[in-house]
Amino acid sequence: MKNRFSKETKANFRQLILYGRHAVMSALQNPKRRIGKLICTAENAVEISRKYPQIPLEVAAKKDIDRLFPADAVHQGLALYCSPLEALSLEELCDYAQRQDRCRVLILDQVTDPQNIGAIVRSAAAFGVSAVIVQDKNSPQESGAMAKAAAGTLELVPVVRVTNLSRAAEVLKKSGFWIVGMDGYAKTTIDKVDKSGKLAVIMGSEGSGMRRLVEESCDLTVRLPISDKVESLNVSTAAAIVLYELSKK
Repeated sequence: MKNRFSKETKANFRQLILYGRHAVMSALQNPKRRIGKLICTAENAVEISRKYPQIPLEVAAKKDIDRLFPADAVHQGLALYCSPLEALSLEELCDYAQRQDRCRVLILDQVTDPQNIGAIVRSAAAFGVSAVIVQDKNSPQESGAMAKAAAGTLELVPVVRVTNLSRAAEVLKKSGFWIVGMDGYAKTTIDKVDKSGKLAVIMGSEGSGMRRLVEESCDLTVRLPISDKVESLNVSTAAAIVLYELSKK
């Protein structure tokens, strides 16, 4: 096969290109993805053709695939043109939560780095979080970098995009959620939180934390019990610790 990309591929699926083995293989297994074409090296084509014979393949040299991405992107010889995932609505999330005895939701306020969000989604999948809520205006859209950092878990944890996080918190409260905000200056530590029922945890950016109105929507604020020699943790690292603690029975 020729080492060039068809005009159809570039025209119809320019909106999203996933890369990296975990991100691409998970997307291929997700029936909610509309797949355009997979561009891959000859080594990968053998496996893909066997597992997914229905997927259109275009074989290319690694150097040609390199040109599709920034220099630091580790694509592993895979580039998948596909549609972005549809966001879950807040109403759909509340309907689901009302049928559950125990539910965990993560809310991200001013977290704008796609790789941080991807890493947070990966932790959310690991600890059974039902959804991640972000503000539509201030949060990056799904991207190849986000999917690579999530290592395939974007297909597992739905993202809810809302206009206003404070209003979203109030809607969650009406559905039985307890709103917990992470604040490095809070007096109570995360291990003291009642882990039963429905919890929505708000995490702000590493620098400025939660915005004032978002913090006012919290039922309580807690902190991680870290050394006073360290001011804060990266938000994705902090999220993993928080979710691990809340996963305990």
